[in-house]
Amino acid sequence: MKRTWPEEFDFILDGAEEVSLEVPVARKGDVSQGETITRHALKVRLTQQDYERVWPLAETRYRLGGSRTGKAITLIANNPHYQQWHPADGGSDAGDAEGGRSYATRYVVVFFLLDEVRETADA
Repeated sequence: MKRTWPEEFDFILDGAEEVSLEVPVARKGDVSQGETITRHALKVRLTQQDYERVWPLAETRYRLGGSRTGKAITLIANNPHYQQWHPADGGSDAGDAEGGRSYATRYVVVFFLLDEVRETADA
């Protein structure tokens, strides 16, 4: 099934940084001997509130549109092969609102695997 990334969350990817992940090769029955594969990913720092909104989309592949047409992303949430890139604390910002109340905004750093998507055409 081809799923498209929900447009309501496009803003999350606007400031995304493209990175390369060096993932150890998983072999059945033994430990890899330093072999790795490179996976492209998007690194995003988003508010805790926005993370809670997109978390249900985790571990599912979504096709992108706009400037990233031809690519697909998958939010890494709990895949054991990508444990190093699971969501992590992204710090917080604190300040005072106009009414004098203090506030704190918590952030989460997440990674989306980034893949090329090839469409087949009937000849």
